[in-house]
Amino acid sequence: MSGHSKWKTIKHQKGVADARKGQLFTRLAREIAMAAREGGGNLDSNVRLRLAVDKARSNSMPKDNIERAIKRGTGEDKEGVAFESLIYEGYGPHGAGLLFQVVTDNKNRSVAELRRMITRAGGSMAEAGAVSWQFTRKAYISLPAEDNDPEKVFEVAVEAGADDVLPGETYIEIFAPAESFHTVVHALEQGGFKPKESELRMEPNQKLELDPDATVQVMKLIEQIEELDDVQNVYTNVEFTDAALAVMAAA
Repeated sequence: MSGHSKWKTIKHQKGVADARKGQLFTRLAREIAMAAREGGGNLDSNVRLRLAVDKARSNSMPKDNIERAIKRGTGEDKEGVAFESLIYEGYGPHGAGLLFQVVTDNKNRSVAELRRMITRAGGSMAEAGAVSWQFTRKAYISLPAEDNDPEKVFEVAVEAGADDVLPGETYIEIFAPAESFHTVVHALEQGGFKPKESELRMEPNQKLELDPDATVQVMKLIEQIEELDDVQNVYTNVEFTDAALAVMAAA
């Protein structure tokens, strides 16, 4: 299992996810609204929207909230706040490359909050393109390892266009070109596999390995930035080694 998933497991074990339930609903609503704005409000034809709604339901988000978010995205809710999706770039401590995916109704507020937090940690904001060239947009899909045959998952996913399938004790992780996202998800669903998580994310072309303490510094900064309401995702080129994850789990 990748360092990303191991870190997510550590967060769940520490109860971090439960503590952020209200914030999670806010993020899920924005994700649904953006998916509906880009691809329409029909769940059958808009795979990204369907996946966002499935994620919201799996996190017990109320039906009214989901429907309101869809209407906000399609423009049916004329009184809804207009959000936009943006990517900001920066450097964390020890030269770590960072990308921040933001969904906001106030760009100035979002940038100011990011700059304050990253500067306090000894990093800095970066110009557009300064960090993002080190990343490639990829499709990411994970399935529970339990009750799913990794060989069959591999066969279906690769046939549909996936680049890599990583079996693990908890999850089977699938990576694919961004343009194959819908095709791979559809093929898995047709094959009887239900994705636990599926999204487009920024994957580093080459990972930066730091010593465990330095890696933990970067991880703690990312966790702090993830607390910001406008931040949907944070991506880094830092390798989350087993040694660093062990230190983080004990912290």
